[in-house]
Amino acid sequence: MNTLRNKVQLIGNLGSNPEIITLDSGKKLAKFSIATNETYKDAKGEKVTQTEWHNLVAWNKIAEIVEKYLEKGKEIAIEGKLTHRSYDDKEGNKRYITEVVVSELLMLGKQ
Repeated sequence: MNTLRNKVQLIGNLGSNPEIITLDSGKKLAKFSIATNETYKDAKGEKVTQTEWHNLVAWNKIAEIVEKYLEKGKEIAIEGKLTHRSYDDKEGNKRYITEVVVSELLMLGKQ
C-alpha cells in the first residue's frame, strides 16, 4: 500500500517540445508539460471541456527517451510522484512549483 501514497497517473498531450538539460555530472533532465481534458455537461446541459496543464520532469534514461521521441502534440501516459519546490526569481520573490517526477512513460497514438 505504500506505493499508493504518492502516485500520479496521467494521459495527455505535450503542449510544447521538451526542454532537455544536461548537467555537469552528465545526467539528463527533461522538463515538459502535458494537457489533460475533462468533458462534462453544465447545469444548462451544454458540453464543457476543461483543460488542466501538468508540469513534468524526467531524469536519466526516461529523459533520454523524451529527448529522442517526444515533441509537441504527442499523446503520452505517465506514472510518477507529485513534488513541490520553491525558488527565488530574479526580483527576489519566492515562487512555488508543483511537478510530477516521471517514473514510467508510455507513448500513445501514432508514432
